[in-house]
Amino acid sequence: MSDSASLHSQPVLKSFSPYQPEPGEEYMNEKQRAHFRGILLGWRNQLMEEVDRTVHHMQDEAANYPDPADRATQEEEFSLELRTRDRERKLIRKIDNTIEAIAQDDYGYCETCGIEIGIRRLEARPTADKCIDCKTLDEIREKQFGI
Repeated sequence: MSDSASLHSQPVLKSFSPYQPEPGEEYMNEKQRAHFRGILLGWRNQLMEEVDRTVHHMQDEAANYPDPADRATQEEEFSLELRTRDRERKLIRKIDNTIEAIAQDDYGYCETCGIEIGIRRLEARPTADKCIDCKTLDEIREKQFGI
């Protein structure tokens, strides 16, 4: 397994301290938005480092193996890395959109029903744009109707 693949299997969002709201603190105040902006920027930077590592790894490891099995193994490894990076590229775009939502004071509320998504859910999934109930309903519909 390559270094970047083993690093990718580690949890990404473990390097922050959970937010502890003060009693009576307003939801999604500037302090909370700064907390999530920091989480998202850290996550984005980590993903960008993975992209750089992949590029360097592929440049360093690219070889024209004479054995077809070795060549196939290398091509499969590169293909897996590229698919992973493509998913991460999409995630980076979603992170950027979420950072923009924070800047527009449009973060932390369900896009379907408008209620607060909640600090703990956002810490678990900072790009969440739906409350747990609306997301659950979406997943049920998806299962039932194959959407």
